[in-house]
Amino acid sequence: MLDTMYKKTKTRQSRDNNGWNKRGPGNNSKFGRPSGKRSFGRSGGNGRAKFTGNVIDINRFISKAEIVKSEEIFEPQYSFGELKINNVLKEAIIGRGFDKPTPIQDKAIPAILAGQDVIGLANTGTGKTAAFLIPMINKILNNPREKVLIIVPIRELAIQIQEEFQALTKKTNLSAVVVVGGANIQRQIRDLQRRTNVVIGTPGRLKDLIDRKRLNLAEFNNVVLDEADRMLDMGFINDVRLFMSLVAKNRQTMLFSATFSKEVEKLVADFLTNPQKISLRTKEISKQIDQDIVRVNGGDKIEMLHDVLIKAEFEKVLVFSRTKHGADKLSRKLSEKGFKADSIHGDKPHNKRQRVLKMFKQSSITVLVATDVAARGLDIPNVSHVINFDLPATYDDYIHRIGRTGRADKLGTALTFVG
Repeated sequence: MLDTMYKKTKTRQSRDNNGWNKRGPGNNSKFGRPSGKRSFGRSGGNGRAKFTGNVIDINRFISKAEIVKSEEIFEPQYSFGELKINNVLKEAIIGRGFDKPTPIQDKAIPAILAGQDVIGLANTGTGKTAAFLIPMINKILNNPREKVLIIVPIRELAIQIQEEFQALTKKTNLSAVVVVGGANIQRQIRDLQRRTNVVIGTPGRLKDLIDRKRLNLAEFNNVVLDEADRMLDMGFINDVRLFMSLVAKNRQTMLFSATFSKEVEKLVADFLTNPQKISLRTKEISKQIDQDIVRVNGGDKIEMLHDVLIKAEFEKVLVFSRTKHGADKLSRKLSEKGFKADSIHGDKPHNKRQRVLKMFKQSSITVLVATDVAARGLDIPNVSHVINFDLPATYDDYIHRIGRTGRADKLGTALTFVG
């Protein structure tokens, strides 16, 4: 049955009034025909429509991927070899196989090197971590008294930034301390007592260390607010404002965000000085993601997921569950069916989360079941498919979920199970 449902249908595409792709006549999906009984509705212009009542338009989950045309390929203004930065850092960049900067790096690195405050608006997966790390590392190498505070919304992103930092500073004596919840705070305190130039932390743990008088933010004259919109969405606005009031008054500040809401705009107005705004946001959903639905129609969802996952092209799959319990249960069921599967969510111990993520990145496990904690900011290479086993809470969440595939120059596929 599923083999028949999975055949690609040749249907012309049209656009609805909201500008989202939908399929022409009959709204055919390669996984079956939508009944039309539920509609997704309009989002009021901000893309945050709630999935409530009878307002789910599943056409928003259907769109054919497009291969990037050669004329769309970005040509940067310089190569990394031409940058006026420390030679040790330059060698580390080139040693990692990086030759030309991405668009956000091309614009942000010169501005940060020049000492400007910067607002970087870019989609995830665009290389923004290196966009601020490269100039900050160069700044520290030129003056070891420089200290950098990097504030992020989730611990996985903090560790990801630390890993990139370590890769860029292998041949130096620079170190970065990660301070996040769920990890041993006494070890973090000991790490902070050693001479370190960079602290990467989540708001809750940073506040805890400040309250314990183990972290003096007045020493930090460089601040990076990464995923600023996400931090505000998670309710960290007062914490962020506290941190910004405690850091050195004479500082360089960089803010990176996928969106520029009124709250983010107010934060910029209050804490950045004559910033250079770099806006490189592209279409909300990558053209390189093939989106479709799996029509459940009262069937066994786990059996249907099994029949999808056994197909050869499903090499590295991120499956989204609505709840933590659901993620654990689903990964256990998939393991019982012979898949190399595990789960990740907020209640899982910090070290276990890191171990599972590492195994998924290295393809030791090929199916990772996650709650939305994994939907944003994480760089997981070569995810072939994203599957929304449970519907996301908002359309923004859908965008961030499926953004884990179709990254760089690769095509990806996103499937959404609908009732």
